[in-house]
Amino acid sequence: MSEASTDSRPTSTVSGRLLDATEKLLADKGIRATTMQQVAETAGVSRAWLYRHFPDKSTLIGAAIVRLNESFWSGAVGELDRIEGFDRQVAAGVRIGRGAYDDPGTLLMRLRTEEPDDFAACAGAGVTGLVPDLSAFWRPYVEAATDRGEIHPAHDLAEVSEWVARVLISLGTVPSETIDPDDPDAVLRHVRRYLMPGLRADPRDVAGGLDTPLG
Repeated sequence: MSEASTDSRPTSTVSGRLLDATEKLLADKGIRATTMQQVAETAGVSRAWLYRHFPDKSTLIGAAIVRLNESFWSGAVGELDRIEGFDRQVAAGVRIGRGAYDDPGTLLMRLRTEEPDDFAACAGAGVTGLVPDLSAFWRPYVEAATDRGEIHPAHDLAEVSEWVARVLISLGTVPSETIDPDDPDAVLRHVRRYLMPGLRADPRDVAGGLDTPLG
């Protein structure tokens, strides 16, 4: 393909095609096996044109990761905002995470898990893993639930957000002999039975015992 055949396209369109190609290759091959040449061929542009937009592989994949993050969380926000009740929002979060096998969010989780060093190098030093991302994502929902009286106001909301993130990851990725994570009713019962009582309780009632050193 000649340079002239791509020069006439708007930059934003070409960038989008390059990121589309990158995401496809990341899903098929992962980070290490994806090359600049493959991205150019998949997008239908020359390598020279690719380098005009993205000077190296880390920059290209980093841009793709950012777009994947934005796409997944934007979609999740839209769905969760329509759900009433923090217990139902958490249960829906489990479903979203497990049911999105073809969703960009699943690809992000897989890349983080299977190629953490490459992922961090491409995404930047600020990317440290899935738990901080999920914690930050759930923080507004935790705050809103606290305002509604569903979470006791004495809780440390940062800790609550991280706990919710860890519960979601566990329910969504770890096999269980006692709960079917693909059964929405079972997940909701689990959340209401074990998660919500802890969030409604006054943490100061057990603070003394928790502060006692072990051993």
